[in-house]
Amino acid sequence: MDKQKRFVLIHGLCHGAWTWYKVKPQLEAAGHCVTAVDLASSGINMTRLEEIQTLEDYCKPLLEFLSSLCSDEEKVILVAHSMGGISAALAADIFPCKVAAIVFLTSFMPDTRNPPAYVYEKDLELAKTLVRANPLVTNNLAGTKSFSEERYGSVIRIYIICGEDNAIPEDYQRWMISNFPVNEVMEIKDADHMAMFSKTQELCARLLGIADKYA
Repeated sequence: MDKQKRFVLIHGLCHGAWTWYKVKPQLEAAGHCVTAVDLASSGINMTRLEEIQTLEDYCKPLLEFLSSLCSDEEKVILVAHSMGGISAALAADIFPCKVAAIVFLTSFMPDTRNPPAYVYEKDLELAKTLVRANPLVTNNLAGTKSFSEERYGSVIRIYIICGEDNAIPEDYQRWMISNFPVNEVMEIKDADHMAMFSKTQELCARLLGIADKYA
């Protein structure tokens, strides 16, 4: 068996760690360590929505987990779905030395030139569908400063395009990649927005390949 790698799975809008229930055991069966986090006010996390005033508030469970890792532990592979890409970028900006790579799974991917909200404000109609019960869709809560090129921008990034995604269409996924080029682009052509449900085997195969190559 190859050396054990550590995956951290980050859910998207109005979801929770439960969205990874098919992926987590498959990665573990391959011999890897996997943590799926519930962000604040998500899944079984009991934080009240009104307590979340900043992006860091929302990402606190993820940031606390990364902070708890010893410096001599293997770097993690962050796997971010949908709005989880904003959380992953913040985590990499704060803990760049603890992140081997970020995998953006049909995910919003901020750049290092604009505030995080830029990547979803480019599509106003899409942004309108994300407003309800989520703390990331206003400028002040997403953060008004861009992430650092020296920190977040230095971390390896892989984007997995899902070709049948109706929530974040393929053209928009490709725009984000052209806006902030990544180390590698992968595709699951017939995957919808919830690739972890609809194309579990294909997704896990790509994640295992990423772990072998980058971690």
